[in-house]
Amino acid sequence: MKQFNNDKARLAGELFMQGYNCSQSVICAWAADIGLERETALRLSSGFGGGMGRLREVCGSVTGAFMVLSFKYGYSDPRDTSAKAELYKLIQTFAARFKEENRFDSIVCRDMLGLSGASEPTPAARTSEYYKKRPCRELIELSAGLLGEFIEV
Repeated sequence: MKQFNNDKARLAGELFMQGYNCSQSVICAWAADIGLERETALRLSSGFGGGMGRLREVCGSVTGAFMVLSFKYGYSDPRDTSAKAELYKLIQTFAARFKEENRFDSIVCRDMLGLSGASEPTPAARTSEYYKKRPCRELIELSAGLLGEFIEV
């Protein structure tokens, strides 16, 4: 997996280690740079950890990156089909790059964690064992670092 030695990747990894979910860690690392208030970023992304509320669907770090890209480059006019197409192209390009750079060749949480489906809604306790057995920090750092290739600040 590509290592990103930038401040955003490190910050996102540290936020995860403080207890924030995958999505919160990525969006919060970039919030100030895209003009998004930290508290708003944290609340907006709070339901996307664990592959969307522990459903183990799309990785929270990827959805966090999608939110960052959408906030920075998104559209508000539903009739602006060219802006919509440009954003979707950017999202698809990010997803493809994320898959290329991680050892799982996936953007799906359960695939990367080796799980078969949704988990109980109650989050697992954040212990040293929890952090050791999961690739989440490296995936979060990948998403946050990879965003640097997509965002001009």
